Amino acid sequence: MSPHEPFTVLRDADPLPARLARPVLAIGNFDGVHRGHRAVIDAARALARDQRVAALALTFEPHPRTFFSPKTAPFRLTPEPEKLTQLAQAGLDGAIVLGFNAALAAVEAEAFVADILIGRYGVSGVVVGFDFHFGRARAGSPAFLMASGARHGFKVEVVEPMRDEGDPISSTAIRNALAAGQVGHAAHMLGRPFGFTARVIHGDKRGRELGFPTANLELPDGAELAFGVYAVRARHGARRLDGVASYGRRPTFDNGRPLFEVHLFDFSGDLYGAELKVELAAYLRPELKFDGIAPLIAQMHVDAAQARAVLSGAAG
Repeated sequence: MSPHEPFTVLRDADPLPARLARPVLAIGNFDGVHRGHRAVIDAARALARDQRVAALALTFEPHPRTFFSPKTAPFRLTPEPEKLTQLAQAGLDGAIVLGFNAALAAVEAEAFVADILIGRYGVSGVVVGFDFHFGRARAGSPAFLMASGARHGFKVEVVEPMRDEGDPISSTAIRNALAAGQVGHAAHMLGRPFGFTARVIHGDKRGRELGFPTANLELPDGAELAFGVYAVRARHGARRLDGVASYGRRPTFDNGRPLFEVHLFDFSGDLYGAELKVELAAYLRPELKFDGIAPLIAQMHVDAAQARAVLSGAAG
């Protein structure tokens, strides 16, 4: 494929353009597009080069766990727009997004292979992770897929887990690290700092009164970040800004709904309604309740100085 071709996003029954015919598909949910996912994607790209065809991701929205158990599904490391951005940056030629619904959930594994992989996309190869399952009741295993490829004449590769300190890298392991405040460990498994995009909302202006004006961000329901104070980097349009952030319920004041409050260093301006992309650089301390405003302000100065020090020594 030409490196100048655009990253193409197809959905459901969209036909493949001629330049993407007979693709190699990297198949998975790819939440986080972490280093383990990148190993699957890299294997698909290598196989596609050998076959002289396009390499595409085949992924699902919403995440199947969100479809089956919406109230208990884990929070998304990469909502769909961010996931597609990361897939494009991984060097794929495009992505196919299949809407995960009751009809797709009921498709037998053999029919998924025959009707979708072969009938719809005419695959020349498929690459999956060691734990990928598909089809009704998750009956399609990597072994089933390898047997199907041998029978139908397409190549199949199964990528073994990438490990971090002996444990497989997974979206669940990354969520657990974030929930424990292990920002560096999560970044190491992701291959980049964990970040999110959120819109700036109106707060109670308390930060301004304390001498630390903040941009207030409401994270999606179910976000599982550790409450506490973080050194952060934010992007507003083309600008990159360093800052210090607090995430939690503000026990010194109101113990209300969780809010992510970012104080951007050396910045003045109105951000209400704007979208900020925030990356977590370090977890500085847990959320604390202070006996009054004076000790809180003193600690905020300490936090800001520590965040500046961390960010001045951080790469990126």
